[in-house]
Amino acid sequence: MELIFIISILIISSLINILFKKRIFIECVSVISVFTTLVLSTVVAIKVANFGFYNPFPFFYIDALGAIMILLVSFIGFFTVVYSIQYLRKETAKNIIGFTRTKQYLILLSLFLTAMFLAISASNPIFVWISIEATTLSTAFLISFYNKPSSTEAAWKYLIINSVGLLLGFFGTLLYFTAIHQVGGAVSWHLLLENASNLDPLLAKIAFVFVLIGYGTKVGFVPMHTWKPDAYSKAPAPIGALLSGALLPIAFVIILKFKTITDVVVGPLFSQHLLIAFGLLSISVAALIMFNSKNYKRLLAYSSIENAGIMALGFGFGGLAIFAAILHMIYHSCVKAILFFTSGNLLLKYSSDKIDNVVGALKILPTTSIFFILGFLIVTGTPPFGIFFTKMSILSVGIKFYPIISFVALFFMVIVFIGFFKHVSSMFFGEKPEEIKTGEESIWLFISPLALIITVFILSFYIPPFLNTLINNTVLLY
Repeated sequence: MELIFIISILIISSLINILFKKRIFIECVSVISVFTTLVLSTVVAIKVANFGFYNPFPFFYIDALGAIMILLVSFIGFFTVVYSIQYLRKETAKNIIGFTRTKQYLILLSLFLTAMFLAISASNPIFVWISIEATTLSTAFLISFYNKPSSTEAAWKYLIINSVGLLLGFFGTLLYFTAIHQVGGAVSWHLLLENASNLDPLLAKIAFVFVLIGYGTKVGFVPMHTWKPDAYSKAPAPIGALLSGALLPIAFVIILKFKTITDVVVGPLFSQHLLIAFGLLSISVAALIMFNSKNYKRLLAYSSIENAGIMALGFGFGGLAIFAAILHMIYHSCVKAILFFTSGNLLLKYSSDKIDNVVGALKILPTTSIFFILGFLIVTGTPPFGIFFTKMSILSVGIKFYPIISFVALFFMVIVFIGFFKHVSSMFFGEKPEEIKTGEESIWLFISPLALIITVFILSFYIPPFLNTLINNTVLLY
């Protein structure tokens, strides 16, 4: 019943925000709703850790990896809403947006979260596809939130590229359905897996390629990544946190669900080699573009592409690398939210997302700057943070079986660090501009990034028993 409550609460929250006109009221409703979903998601995750799965109704089914994703979406979603409240208030005070836009933002954010919960919990692959398409529609309006020509262009680009990609994914999904000979009844992930042996091997390969390209567009694998830098740079900063920290891993998990079916038919090497190829390509292209990036929000978009590539390498290498890839997914979601929240603080102060226009930030916004620099160190794999260990674990497995690929990946990871450091040093060090007033915008803008930094630090050294159980069970499944 917890999952029904989660979805119902988010929908009711959207309806309340439509009907009421008092700002403080709709803000409180939004925060309470996402906090409740976080509590209920934790309950679901613990149940899955104890019993292996969560299946309250035939329509829903959550395994170990699904439980991790639900926990991740609710966790990032909660801190995104908490941060958004003060962020939107600051933009309203600067006459960037009005109260109506704030209402629209919170309504669309609730619908976005609802669609993601449905995508990860639905037992029917067709409804999963519908839910992912729903995330595209809700976020398209959030990307064009500021009604500028550039943001509208980015929203249309996002909508068209993702819709075309998802149509390819839908076609691949239908090819998998040819394995089922029975007539009537709903098709589920479990039913597809049971009937996988009936699928023609060549057809299974073609189907997986379509699914990988389709949902890989949502993940942002190269060369399907072209929407991501524009969307991330034009959307409000908190939405970038959700796009990178929640939607990216959900789309990746859907690919993995189809991977398990394909592996039954043709063996694991086919899907692993494809994941390795897309992973290495994504890391290398992102690294080269990041080095010459001009916009710090686009910089974060390319960082997401690089980290999606690292996850793909982890699942492609297999074994211990899968455990590391799941942990990497969790760390990346948290740290990317930190970076987007702090980038929002920079945007509020400097009124520009151009790297060249942000100078001396460490003197003007000392707390924000420290949080951003910490986020940079974490996401690039600097010890002692967890991403360092996940990267090294993935590469150590890769060196044993794919040494050349692993060394190439390591080389481009170093390029990423150098490029990121180049931009960070130019933004945060040096003399501060005289025309910009020194001082943080609001202490409320620190709560979310600080909480996430503490979370990443704790998870780097200690994994709660129920989460460790979920990760270990995921390794056995995928």
